[in-house]
Amino acid sequence: MSQFDIIVAALFSIVVLAAGLAFAKLSSGSGTKSFFAGGGAVPWWVSGLSLYMSFFSVGTFVVWGSIAYTDGLVAVAIQSTMCLAGVIIGFLIAPRWNKTNVMTAAEYIGDRLGENTKTIYTALFLLSSMVGMGGWLYPVGKIVEVSTGVPLEMAILFLAGFILLYAVVGGLWAVLVTDILQFVVLSAAIIIVVPLSFAQVGGISGFVEQAPERFFNLTNSEYNIGFMIAFLIYNTVFIGGHWGYVQRFTTVDNPKSAQKVAWLFAALYLFSPIVWMLPPMIYRIMEPDLSGLANEGAYMLVSKAVLPAGILGLMITAMVFATASSVNTVLNISAAVFTNDIYKSLRKSASEKHLLTVGRISTAVLGVTAIGSAFLVEQLGGIVNMILSISAIIGGSLFMPPIWTLFSRRQTAFSILTVTFISLSANIGLNFIPETIIGLSLDRSSQMLFGVFFPMALLLAFELLYIFQNREDLRMKHYDSIYKTKHDEKLAIVEEASEENADNRATTIIGTSIAVVGVLIVGLGLLAPHSQITVISTGSIIILAGALLVAPTLKTKFK
Repeated sequence: MSQFDIIVAALFSIVVLAAGLAFAKLSSGSGTKSFFAGGGAVPWWVSGLSLYMSFFSVGTFVVWGSIAYTDGLVAVAIQSTMCLAGVIIGFLIAPRWNKTNVMTAAEYIGDRLGENTKTIYTALFLLSSMVGMGGWLYPVGKIVEVSTGVPLEMAILFLAGFILLYAVVGGLWAVLVTDILQFVVLSAAIIIVVPLSFAQVGGISGFVEQAPERFFNLTNSEYNIGFMIAFLIYNTVFIGGHWGYVQRFTTVDNPKSAQKVAWLFAALYLFSPIVWMLPPMIYRIMEPDLSGLANEGAYMLVSKAVLPAGILGLMITAMVFATASSVNTVLNISAAVFTNDIYKSLRKSASEKHLLTVGRISTAVLGVTAIGSAFLVEQLGGIVNMILSISAIIGGSLFMPPIWTLFSRRQTAFSILTVTFISLSANIGLNFIPETIIGLSLDRSSQMLFGVFFPMALLLAFELLYIFQNREDLRMKHYDSIYKTKHDEKLAIVEEASEENADNRATTIIGTSIAVVGVLIVGLGLLAPHSQITVISTGSIIILAGALLVAPTLKTKFK
């Protein structure tokens, strides 16, 4: 990576940071409701793009890029299950979350199942979040270290500091707008690298003719139909229940908008997997001899092979931003959970101004904790795989029970906690206790299916038991009363947000920032030693998109 590439990466990072900081005032408007929930009236398309980017990480390039290099279209088929998951969530789960009228999933659990249950779930979520953020920071720190020569520890500190700066100052709005800019930068980088990669192998026809046998099959022996079904169910539960993603459904103004959030996510995953996975697939033709762990670097290698100076810096920035999006999403929701669901319950008389300060401090403290977790990854070699295993384990156990309560008035705190702890214990046993002790070993598909269907079976057993007993949870009358009160409060907050024209201000900042990104890409095209037309055209399209966003707000302003 040249000095010019580093300068390019720095420039795009500054634009993203400035856009995030521009939301400092907007995020402080109505206290924690603005800082953690965007005033309850975030535009659905903003939330949808943020949900899409929040699901990205460096693993998209490393893990899926590796599978695309070795197995071809199988990687596309796996990621396409996320499209189906988004459709299901849009029809069933997203509108239900929005109707709860809460700021966080933890708040809903407290309302529906009681404070003790909320405390237990909050502890489990925060623990998994700290480990997860450390696991995300570490690999992207490695990319920066390998690309620039900056020591790993310094790279992690810089990245975390960058994320913390706009997350602490700008809150959810900063997270949302930086997600959108990260989406733009990532899309631009991929749009540029795909045609340049095709040019190296004789175009699309050359790629098809030279592809290995079975390279265009959608399944294989390892990633079979069973795995695809398991992955679809897992992602439906994970995206529909992870507290960071739930926030994208609860911060829009109504259930219809929540549906649109999920369906935008689904639409993007209908088309994007083939585009994202083409570069490492094409690199299989360019360099067919990668083996072992070397194929995990296929995305970086094809980028280095085809991108002109400066554009490689854009690609590195895109990879870094993809992971930054995952980190800032979990960071914001974790701070929201601590402030709204722990601290506020202890200091009921705390003012909104005081809670806003606590929210910013907790964001910083949680970020520092994540840095510590990232530093431990290298010392405890192999823990990244363990983190991924833990994520798979907790998906069904931690997130499915609350989703079930969205549809059932019978489940109780006892049934939900019982299902959570039994399924967690069973999954941990199957994944981490040696086969020689438990006498059972499951393949990847079976592990994922068990992780989802076992808690589902337990929940169904409790549901049938309560139906047989003709029993409804005794807390439901209390919850109905809370629901009505919060419904009225949300209507008032959404109306206030509308009166303040928060939507217009946000759109203006987003559109302007997108146009600036486009200008920078056009500048890179003018300086590029080759592929100028591709780069300049991409930048011009981005400028036009930014202008189209800003134009309606300018018309309103000058009327």
